[in-house]
Amino acid sequence: MALRARALYDFRSENPGEISLREHEVLSLCSEQDIEGWLEGVNSRGDRGLFPASYVQVIRTPEPGPAGDGGPGAPARYANVPPGGFEPLPAVPPASFQPPPDAFQPLLHPQQAPPPSTFQPPGAGFPYGGGVLQPSPQQLYGGGGYQASQGSDDDWDDEWDDSSTVADEPGALGSSAYPDLDGSSSGGGGAASRYRLSTRSDMSLGPRGGSAPPQHHPSGAKSSATVSRNLNRFSTFVKSGGEAFVLGEASGFVKDGDKLCVVLGPYGPEWQENPYPFQCTIDDPTKQTKFKGMKSYISYKLVPTHTQVPVHRRYKHFDWLYARLAEKFPVISVPHLPEKQATGRFEEDFISKRRKGLIWWMNHMASHPVLAQCDVFQHFLTCPSSTDEKAWKQGKRKAEKDEMVGANFFLTLSTPPAAALDLQEVESKIDGFKCFTKKMDDSALQLNHTANEFARKQVTGFKKEYQKVGQSFRGLSQAFELDQQAFSAGLNQAIAFTGDAYDAIGELFAEQPRQDLDPVMDLLALYQGHLANFPDIIHVQKGALTKVKESRRHVEEGKMEVQKADGIQDRCNTISFATLAEIHHFHQIRVRDFKSQMQHFLQQQILFFQKVTQKLEEALHKYDSV
Repeated sequence: MALRARALYDFRSENPGEISLREHEVLSLCSEQDIEGWLEGVNSRGDRGLFPASYVQVIRTPEPGPAGDGGPGAPARYANVPPGGFEPLPAVPPASFQPPPDAFQPLLHPQQAPPPSTFQPPGAGFPYGGGVLQPSPQQLYGGGGYQASQGSDDDWDDEWDDSSTVADEPGALGSSAYPDLDGSSSGGGGAASRYRLSTRSDMSLGPRGGSAPPQHHPSGAKSSATVSRNLNRFSTFVKSGGEAFVLGEASGFVKDGDKLCVVLGPYGPEWQENPYPFQCTIDDPTKQTKFKGMKSYISYKLVPTHTQVPVHRRYKHFDWLYARLAEKFPVISVPHLPEKQATGRFEEDFISKRRKGLIWWMNHMASHPVLAQCDVFQHFLTCPSSTDEKAWKQGKRKAEKDEMVGANFFLTLSTPPAAALDLQEVESKIDGFKCFTKKMDDSALQLNHTANEFARKQVTGFKKEYQKVGQSFRGLSQAFELDQQAFSAGLNQAIAFTGDAYDAIGELFAEQPRQDLDPVMDLLALYQGHLANFPDIIHVQKGALTKVKESRRHVEEGKMEVQKADGIQDRCNTISFATLAEIHHFHQIRVRDFKSQMQHFLQQQILFFQKVTQKLEEALHKYDSV
């Protein structure tokens, strides 16, 4: 089995798990078997990771016995690869294989494309080179992304919608993420309330554009260059639909009510305000049972202020809603739910903590101009699932079949004129926000650790130390009582009362974190979830900017028409407007939340020390009559 390969072209890594290659560089292969068009190996600089199989040529060395390809006994490096590995692709397409002229267009940059003699068919995992299902990014890279319930905390035990036709795969785009681009999508294109929007034109890029296959032109001719696709088909930019939208492949019907408006405010782009703001309370967590007591769960009562009609939801309903929203809005930070817990789910402390976390979550949802008006969120708030199960399931299926996800989500955006944006200024703002989120995340982790440690000391150490002082004072009082002098009785009682006061102060220390530090840590946990969302949001916007720069370079080289590059620029502007609007909203709620929470923290600290002072003053007054 060959364990080395030579790089045929330069390759620059753009995503975690990839490594860069230099032309003629010799690499060590971890396995000769490619995984959906990718190989794993170590480059000359010692970096280990994935790179495109079509960018290297395997160096085969003669070995005794039949030439091996890993052998049936070779261990699989990835959990989703069978022990025998994938069937290797033929080095040269058989005579019966006739690839279309544009089969390789989406996969390689035209200037990087290998000569015909070295071409190999693209891996079946690439969505534009074949029809075989791809492995998930979790399978390929070993983690990341939204995780669904796994055998604990309010699982889908009651089959609450057996007839659902859409799988609840975490992070997987539904079948409507790339709808039929020839206009055959369901939805009644003739309805007056719907508009067909498309980013396609007769200059669409790649075979999915609907135009005739691209023709090969002499070097330097107009339209001979296309904007290359990201070779990592599992990157956030690709999975979110951002790449398909920027390259002009999105097409779908947008209802009047689905339009999401970005407007120019005093500080730049921002989401249009919700004309009907509301809030929602979460109260009365109640333990309920079903299956004759065999299954128990906690139900929460939600009361939206705009309907005043209570609905009851379990944690699994929140979990389902979060999955739908995270799938639908690739450039909006959907707040994370409180963490799950495998044991102790019915303990009072856990239920109280979860309720507080859900209140923070609901507050952020209702405050967001886009999320608050989303159909699926309104269905979650207003449909009484316990009394109208049919309506609940219908709304659930409608949300799961939503076509305005992925690339089509960006079609719903209505933005200001493109002249309001400057590419260099946008890039500078995004880079600045990226540095800000990194620093905020580090400081939030540090503050959370410090607050947690201080709370632990108050609950255990401080309480114990104050009670030791109190016990010592009572010991002194007991010793004084042995003198049996009547005039010293008042002193003995005052000293004993001082000991009791210190005991009470110790209890105050133990109870205080619930009042001030715990709410601060709850807020930090919520914002750490937001901060974890923004790398993916920024990656989508950065990916769009990269396509714009590439198209401009082609225009300068005379290889692309200006109109085609302008279309890419306009679609990138749409993503940039939405990203900047989301950043603006994040800063708004951050200032609001931390102002309110710090005020609450200091107020509780003042009340705490007033209680301590009161206990000490009461003890002091006991000595007045001695």
